[in-house]
Amino acid sequence: MGAQNGRRCARNAGAGRQRNDDQWRKQVMDGCLFCKIVNGEIPSTKVFEDEISYAFRDINPQAPVHVLIVPKKHIASVAEIAPEDEAVVGRIFTNIAKIAKDEGLDKGYRVISNVGDDAGQTVHHLHFHILGGKNMGEVLVV
Repeated sequence: MGAQNGRRCARNAGAGRQRNDDQWRKQVMDGCLFCKIVNGEIPSTKVFEDEISYAFRDINPQAPVHVLIVPKKHIASVAEIAPEDEAVVGRIFTNIAKIAKDEGLDKGYRVISNVGDDAGQTVHHLHFHILGGKNMGEVLVV
């Protein structure tokens, strides 16, 4: 895991290497909190799972309903989505709508993805926050 706070993927482990380097990918995935959750190495409260994605309750909820959905494939952030990942990301958004319906968020919900340290991304594995269960108003930050 990254040294800064123990919750980061080892995103710099292969700096300068090509994205498809299998050894680098294994090193990143071995240190990634969300990869470990997806693989069942760290417990979570599962909300949804299919062959592409895994969704679970946030351990520090910012709304009455706060679910995280991640691709099972390790992608560091929105900035790292490649053309071959388009189907994965599209499916995640279909799953977000299903999860929101299952969670009773018929009055609305917010979907957020933080990209990079300045945006507050603390785990460098692509993930989307599904927040709802209360009126969030027009303010973009909860």
